[in-house]
Amino acid sequence: QVQLVESGGGLVQAGGSLRLSCAASGRTFSSYSMGWFRQAPGKEREFVVGISRSSGYTYYTDSVKGRFTISRDNAENTVYLQMNSLKPEDTAIYYCAASRSSAYSVRYRSTDAYNSWGQGTQVTVSS
Repeated sequence: QVQLVESGGGLVQAGGSLRLSCAASGRTFSSYSMGWFRQAPGKEREFVVGISRSSGYTYYTDSVKGRFTISRDNAENTVYLQMNSLKPEDTAIYYCAASRSSAYSVRYRSTDAYNSWGQGTQVTVSS
């Protein structure tokens, strides 16, 4: 399984930007679809964005469309999450996850579709 390490979280004012990175170990990164989830205190972990193996398809939850952008660099074994126009409700721990699911295009929202998870990085947006 691939191992994932997130970075780039921090404290930012509302309207600001952050770029999260997720570095993957191993030589099979390009065989994984990748996703970002987040979990706020007292809430369930929720899907944020996902990207297919070849970057041909991306998926966004409605609340971040137009503000967040996911991308990946298979040569660098890294997936990125560019977050702009941040809002206080974006405050959460953000997790990177890797999926080998052949049905990713229909399962991307489910945590069960993912085989590996990072440890998470805190994002705090102040008002």
